Amino acid sequence: MINNQLSSKQHNNIRFFEEKLTNGLHVILHQDNTNPLVFVSVLYHVGSKDEDPGKSGFAHFFEHLMFEGSKNVKKGEYFKYIASNGGKNNAYTNQDSTCYYEMLPSDRLPLALWLESERMLHAKVDKESIDIQREVVKEEKKMRLENQPYVTALYEIIPSLLFKKHPYRSPIIGLEKDLDKADENDYKKFYKKYYTPNNAVLVVAGDFDMVEARKLIKRYFSSIPRGKNRLKRVVIKEDPIKKEIFYTCVDKNSNVPGVFLSYRIPKMTDQDSYVLRMIDHILSSGESSRIIKNVVNIQQKASYAGSFLETMEDYGIFIIYGLITPGVDLDQLTKALDQEIDFLKKKGVSRYELEKQRNYFEKKFISDNYSMSGIASNLIHYYLYYKNASLINTDIDRYRKITVEDINRVANKYLNKNNRVRLYNVSEDNKKK
Repeated sequence: MINNQLSSKQHNNIRFFEEKLTNGLHVILHQDNTNPLVFVSVLYHVGSKDEDPGKSGFAHFFEHLMFEGSKNVKKGEYFKYIASNGGKNNAYTNQDSTCYYEMLPSDRLPLALWLESERMLHAKVDKESIDIQREVVKEEKKMRLENQPYVTALYEIIPSLLFKKHPYRSPIIGLEKDLDKADENDYKKFYKKYYTPNNAVLVVAGDFDMVEARKLIKRYFSSIPRGKNRLKRVVIKEDPIKKEIFYTCVDKNSNVPGVFLSYRIPKMTDQDSYVLRMIDHILSSGESSRIIKNVVNIQQKASYAGSFLETMEDYGIFIIYGLITPGVDLDQLTKALDQEIDFLKKKGVSRYELEKQRNYFEKKFISDNYSMSGIASNLIHYYLYYKNASLINTDIDRYRKITVEDINRVANKYLNKNNRVRLYNVSEDNKKK
């Protein structure tokens, strides 16, 4: 199946070509011969939400394991191949997907495709590789989670309180007890189920010949058999939160107490999610934003404060937070944050303020499509989550359509005390007091 999306509505549209191989691998190509570089990315539609109970951390574990080597790539040589050819590579895992990518000189496109095909078909999922990466992941967990302030609250406790049924409640990096008890057979089953061409998207962006690139992709990937398992994803529905959930987290790594107000919000493709992104920016982006201006600078109730939005395939999380200043307690800071939320809900935004936000998101939209890596990431994102890569050229329209009334409606619908988690993050000393 070939879907040629060569848009011509605007001179600055991102032009790309799509096709699906017979084994189900979806291919997206964006040709730009400006610089002699090529960006290659393979995204697998598997994240922490796809893990079975008692097997948390598998998706993230595979992000590490897939660099161990393959049938034809010696242990530890993925990075050597890329570095010795003037490139760089990495990977990431989130709740919904796992992505591998490399940037190389354009004449090294065959190398990148070969390495990714080896990862898809011949990765080393053996006891030796598993034991090595198990220790690596444990060390990463200590450094990034267990020894960092506020991280346990943000990435373990808050999700577990917002989600009672959905797998989003589990940390991406996994629980140590699950990593310890998983065996070689468990990992092989996971690899066989999810690391298949019909559960993946391949994007190539940059300086290449279109005909030659398609031939190379078919040479390296078309013989890989499609997965036999039919992946049936059922969205687990959460019951509404009808009363504020309060929790105190004692954090051995933090000295400054903080309050985190967390809300469960719709999936990333929902229009309300776009409105919430704009609300997030209104509340805490820049010195003139409401929380920074009023709570931090004028009232001086917080030494640091803000908000952030985590959008995901099935739901999202919106967190408004602050760290206290000396002489202020967490209840006082909560009251100050709630005053800003309530003011937004009651008074909304002016048309000037709305236009300012539209301009920001339009500028961001253009900036995100500036680099080859940004274009590749956006093409993958829109195809995977929206089933429409063409949104790389038109998604900004959803921000342009947001009205003053939308801001008011969405703020009142989601930012309510009775459907949130209020977490106080305190140190051992604060707990004793």
